[in-house]
Amino acid sequence: MTPLAMAFPDIDPVAVSLGPVTIKWYGLAYLAGLVIGWLYVRRLLAESGLWPGGRAPLAPEKVDDLLLYMTLGVVLGGRLGYVLLYEPGAYLERPLEILAVWKGGMSFHGALVGCGVAILAFARRNSVSLWSTMDLCAAAVPIGLFFGRLANFINAELWGRSTDVAWAIVFCNERITRTHLGRCPAGTEARHPSQLYEAALEGLVLFLVLRVLTHRRKALKSPGLVAGVFLSGYGLARALVELVREPHPGHALNLGPLTAGIIYSIPMLLLGLYFVRRARAGTTS
Repeated sequence: MTPLAMAFPDIDPVAVSLGPVTIKWYGLAYLAGLVIGWLYVRRLLAESGLWPGGRAPLAPEKVDDLLLYMTLGVVLGGRLGYVLLYEPGAYLERPLEILAVWKGGMSFHGALVGCGVAILAFARRNSVSLWSTMDLCAAAVPIGLFFGRLANFINAELWGRSTDVAWAIVFCNERITRTHLGRCPAGTEARHPSQLYEAALEGLVLFLVLRVLTHRRKALKSPGLVAGVFLSGYGLARALVELVREPHPGHALNLGPLTAGIIYSIPMLLLGLYFVRRARAGTTS
């Protein structure tokens, strides 16, 4: 442990407790991301000058339906993605645990696929532009990522590799020890607060980049461009942070300097670059 390392703050993962009912920060983070994202999407739709032909791709009242589709995509895709991409063997032995979402275990890459399916279903059902709907959702996703990564930090999960940097954190305190039967899963080593790096890059920085594109560069007039920049931007940000984030233990795709998170992000980066190229070429079909 480096002498400069900071102790993990004593933050209770439970935000509100009312008798037998408990509400955790993790759940509130998902709620905040979805609700604030919903409000932001409505705001983008209200600014008709941002869209091709000066016309928003869907009516504001349709956003409520879109929120439902996205919520299902995030929850179902995120959970099934975690099961299939990170712990398939464990859940094959205990399949009922797949339903225990309150115990944690969500994958962003799985949620992304789930949301892609949800957006496709929404666009077809409502006869609206698939590409503009993807752009709309992509512009708001970093909001949810920001809150989600802060929740990861509060839960003392998905920590970074051991380090001696001045801002290193020891993810261990009395509360964590009690919760985990006398031990700290991250040990007593000083580690990178990789959750905060991801909150900054995947959340704040990516949101600002997309905001400049939508409002300064009028990128929403080129359907697919915002979605492409989001995909490639997230893939790059995630891959960078994976270099200092502790890899998922025992994963078959942890190959030398590569981790499962990096490998899963490469298709995102490539798909995003394809979307950008397609949008710049003016393809609309």
